[in-house]
Amino acid sequence: MSETLQSGAAEMTPADVERPKNRARLALLKRLADVVSLPSSRVNNFERSVTADLLVEILRDAEFEERARVARRIATLAEIPNCLVRLIVRDDLDVAYPLLAESTSLTDADLLHCARFATGAHRRLIAQRRGVSEIVCEALVELGETLVVEALLRNEQASLSAAAIEAIVAMTQTQSQLVPMLLRRPELRPSHAYVLFWWADADARRLILQRFAVSREILQEAAGDVFPMAAEEKWQDSLTRKALQFIERRQRNRAALEKSPYDSLEAAIAAAEEDFSREVAEEISYLAGVKPMTGAKILGDDGGEGLAVLCKATGLPRASLRQLWRALRRPETNEAGEIAPALARVLAVYDMIAVDRAQTVLRYWNWSLSSAMTPALMKAIQEQDDAALDEFSVPQRAAMLTFGSELKR
Repeated sequence: MSETLQSGAAEMTPADVERPKNRARLALLKRLADVVSLPSSRVNNFERSVTADLLVEILRDAEFEERARVARRIATLAEIPNCLVRLIVRDDLDVAYPLLAESTSLTDADLLHCARFATGAHRRLIAQRRGVSEIVCEALVELGETLVVEALLRNEQASLSAAAIEAIVAMTQTQSQLVPMLLRRPELRPSHAYVLFWWADADARRLILQRFAVSREILQEAAGDVFPMAAEEKWQDSLTRKALQFIERRQRNRAALEKSPYDSLEAAIAAAEEDFSREVAEEISYLAGVKPMTGAKILGDDGGEGLAVLCKATGLPRASLRQLWRALRRPETNEAGEIAPALARVLAVYDMIAVDRAQTVLRYWNWSLSSAMTPALMKAIQEQDDAALDEFSVPQRAAMLTFGSELKR
């Protein structure tokens, strides 16, 4: 027996040594891939399906290069059997790459399958594809992988749904590098941007106010005749009343002024400069036409740009803004006696934004941060019930994003 083996080894030629292993398997894989690739005029669906089943069975235990060769072969096909797609897109990234990066025949179902069962690198490749649909984008965003979300935001041909945008807005609270990319997306709406404002940096805040502080002039023209109708009904319909409060031109609250110990909003701010207290802060909020919760958010904001919006929306002069700044014990000047950079930035925002646009921002904040904050919403926030998100309105979801981290503590 040993002599036979030795004589056989001695008879091997250099060509035998260089001959690849599993030649029959390689040939069979090629033939099967060729059959799968035939046009429908040469092979019917049943024949293609049976061939694909056999091909999948071999590929499960095939070598890396064998799998990669088949993937490259079928990537350009207009129709690829589903079982073959599902196997290859979950394979090593180098094997799956031709299909994920180049194949136009993959369906949303194929991409969702890959997103759920493959790796983050696979999901990032999906995010870079042309024309990623809303439902695929949502599945990719749900996992909260920063690199994947960055790839989606850079992909101009990806379609981000409102739910995906909201999820990304929530991510920006801890991943600020996403903010500039998100602000460039055409799907971003004012309701998203006004929420994002609260944790954005100074440059992003300025951009948000420039781009999303919209005029309500068209709404005022459209609803002009509804105001007297509502007045005739003595404002009994709460839904109509809330909507018209958002649309109307007047910002300051006349009813609050009649009950206030101060003659005006300016007088309340002057009192705050002397002795700032919770009572004075609430009075400023009421006189400015916002709820105390909204006022507290604005007055307690570290950046201070919200103060500029509040003052401009209520018709306060620059002097009152500086007075309010001092009341909050914020520095007006630096050590060199020059205006403090933070105050200079806030004054620039005040000068930049128009009264009507400032009112839009302020009223949306008030709408979402206070009026929308129902007991059911607070319960959902505290219990981190993301599944209940669809049950709430746009301002309620805005409140959930804004106050989520605070109420979960």
